[in-house]
Amino acid sequence: MAMNRGAFDDVPLPTLFPFLSPADVESLRHAARAVDAARVDGDGAEWEWALQHAVFPGTQPWTPIIFGLDVVEHAAGADQLEFQLEVVWTDRGRLAVDAAVNVACWCDTDHATHDVDALRLVVGEENSLAGVFQTGAERVIGWLTESRDADYWRARAGLPARQSC
Repeated sequence: MAMNRGAFDDVPLPTLFPFLSPADVESLRHAARAVDAARVDGDGAEWEWALQHAVFPGTQPWTPIIFGLDVVEHAAGADQLEFQLEVVWTDRGRLAVDAAVNVACWCDTDHATHDVDALRLVVGEENSLAGVFQTGAERVIGWLTESRDADYWRARAGLPARQSC
């Protein structure tokens, strides 16, 4: 899947979401800037987007991502902590905002990663894309203010710590 990358201001929101009003576009930009400001690494955020997913691609064996951001924290010993905020298509062709914290798996059976906290908000008549994106962004900002230690998040989810496996 070919994804474009760049700063949030590079994301072609009117192409991806032609139904958005100028106020909704500005709301998305405001929320994304707040997420970018909450990151501690100081690097410019690399948002990703897929122009080919601007139109619902039909039911897929994977979740079609329209645009999003992954904030990845790497630690010694191949440990990883990831914070995600994405706008995706659901199986039924509705837009949703997914936000998640996931960690590298240290279980006896390798699951690769585990979502230790996640949120999915589906856009509907009562919740606009701008509104659910703002809620997802606020959740990610909250997570980013917590610990950057993957074992902290594993403990919250009752998963084995890296040292115990």
